[in-house]
Amino acid sequence: MNPVDTEIMKPLRQSPFHVCLCLVTMIFMLFAGCAEPADNNDDPVLIILDTDMGSDCDDAGALALLHVYADEGKAEILGCIYSSSKVPWGVGVIDAINTAYGKPDLPIGAAGDSIVGDPVDKMNARKLASDTALYGHDLMAIQDAFPHVLLCRRLLASAPDTSVTYITIGHTKGLYDLLVSEADSISELTGSSLVEQKVKRWVALGALGANAEDGFYHRDWNFFFNGTAPYTDTLVDVFPRPVWFVDAGNDVMTGSSLKHTPEDHIVRRAYTYWLGNYGGKTLDDQRPSWDLATIYYAVNGEGDFLHNTGRGRLDFDQEKGCRWFPDSSGRDHYFVKQVPDSDSAFGAYLDECLSRNFRQ
Repeated sequence: MNPVDTEIMKPLRQSPFHVCLCLVTMIFMLFAGCAEPADNNDDPVLIILDTDMGSDCDDAGALALLHVYADEGKAEILGCIYSSSKVPWGVGVIDAINTAYGKPDLPIGAAGDSIVGDPVDKMNARKLASDTALYGHDLMAIQDAFPHVLLCRRLLASAPDTSVTYITIGHTKGLYDLLVSEADSISELTGSSLVEQKVKRWVALGALGANAEDGFYHRDWNFFFNGTAPYTDTLVDVFPRPVWFVDAGNDVMTGSSLKHTPEDHIVRRAYTYWLGNYGGKTLDDQRPSWDLATIYYAVNGEGDFLHNTGRGRLDFDQEKGCRWFPDSSGRDHYFVKQVPDSDSAFGAYLDECLSRNFRQ
């Protein structure tokens, strides 16, 4: 029996009135505590962002959005992890974006291997990362970053207990590597124990389509492709803290507001290059906002555009895909969908945020 079960059982030894009152209270507390990842106070959400920057331009938009929220006091970015190491230049783009938004010293971690990741430089990341004279950043490639596990362990060890939101908008190997890490000079705790003690929740862009009405198993980019499926499988099974899977943003189009920023705006160029490389598109064509929607949820909770469908269980099969099963007695998993007919309003809100607070 878990601690919640124990607390629910206590009123059964009391009067019928107290039984009803306590059960109602407990149910309310359970739903209130699980419905939103955002904190119910004015403190900023402490965030480690794990991204496959370069694979798609919405990673650049998501990091820009996170900086907007940080400037507004809603979030504090502890560090960034680059999880797609086959193209090494994502580190430089992350550093350039952080620098452009006034935070050049945010630590960045990356794996030293090339096991997972999109092998194609889809948004000219090498060109962007190499232009240190224009963007004023220091790091260019994965060899310039901190080892990702050591950085994560250091950031978590110095954080208050159950305080950190770990966001993955890229592949899952970085978080897996943290979870299976051993005790070291940074912390006497194993990775799993350190995560259990310091992480409040994992918010992941992943399991897209798992809650579809067709009842089929679905495979999505972040959880299954580019060698990441085995690592996702383990995380889904054994991650020791609550997990929110976000399936939103597919028809939420953003990027056109970047036309109102300087031509050398790092995020504008990321979108321009990616769109141009795929079908000769322009900023007016825009791009879906999966990653931005995930950042929005991690910081704001449901807000006006998203809906937490409740507690359940994600069934993950490396070959078939994944499927969501609503079940209040299942794992500590939650599935987030977009509010119907919100594409236009959500896109307008996110797109306006993309052109805010740029300092370069």
